Amino acid sequence: MNTLDKKYINYLGYPQSGWIDLKSTSMTKADFLYHLTRSKAALENITLIPGETYFFFLQDIAKKLHISVYKLFDQYAIKAYKKDGNILANTYNVPIGMNEIELIDYLLTKTNQKYKKFSKKIFGFYDKEKWYKYVTIASIIQKEAASKQEMPLISSVIYNRLKKNMKLQMDGTLNYGKYSHTKITPKMIKENETSYNTYKKTGIPNDPICAVELEAIKAAIFPAVTNYLYFVKNTDGSKHIFSTTYKAHKKQIQKIKRYIKLHKKRTKQTKTIKPKITKRKTAKKKRKTPVYKRRKITQKRLKSLKSLWK
Repeated sequence: MNTLDKKYINYLGYPQSGWIDLKSTSMTKADFLYHLTRSKAALENITLIPGETYFFFLQDIAKKLHISVYKLFDQYAIKAYKKDGNILANTYNVPIGMNEIELIDYLLTKTNQKYKKFSKKIFGFYDKEKWYKYVTIASIIQKEAASKQEMPLISSVIYNRLKKNMKLQMDGTLNYGKYSHTKITPKMIKENETSYNTYKKTGIPNDPICAVELEAIKAAIFPAVTNYLYFVKNTDGSKHIFSTTYKAHKKQIQKIKRYIKLHKKRTKQTKTIKPKITKRKTAKKKRKTPVYKRRKITQKRLKSLKSLWK
């Protein structure tokens, strides 16, 4: 770049940092310098859904950005602090053209910045090890809560059970990694020996289960003050019913089971019983007897009556 080029760039303004879209691969030197300073960054939006695991997220972005899924997993394994929860659930504007190393660095750095900012706002400092314990609790809340409003209540159940040294016994903890969308079965609970199995292991898992949003972390730090130890989904799954004792919890489960059984029975009956289609009977119109025929009939009747007196 000569002196004239430098003056031309100074006149146009310095180019922005990061990736930019020049719109063309062939242009004059003057056009190149103009586009270098005036072009906007070429971005692609990628979204990590709250409650989703890194296992599915990395596959989705590899497909969307046309990069190697294997290299992406390798870089994540090398640079991630924990198995999951390293990338905050959010929408990211990612510059097009990033390779696997740059993308993982970008996502982890952005998340770490958010975590630091949020931690300093609450505690005044950032302790990474301590923070990720909250992220782990937040990931359980994220998997179990039916809504954001429920998050502090779910959090209270977790803390109340931990205080009493009770096993958490929550299905959501087994929806980690590749099992994110797997239905938890008694067989899985029996055979799984990882720290994620809160039916067998006391305390929280060693790693977060999934990606979390800031609301879940907030609930993990500030749980609601309750005596709840149990919860179960209501009949339509829109929210949970909380209980303080196992007896009350069991009663709620039986109540829900009865409702579901009755609902299924009614649904089955409506399917099997065919409605009777009744045809409307139309009343037959009586034919009116012509006047001349009426006279003949009355005459016959008169004659027949006279014959009785003979």
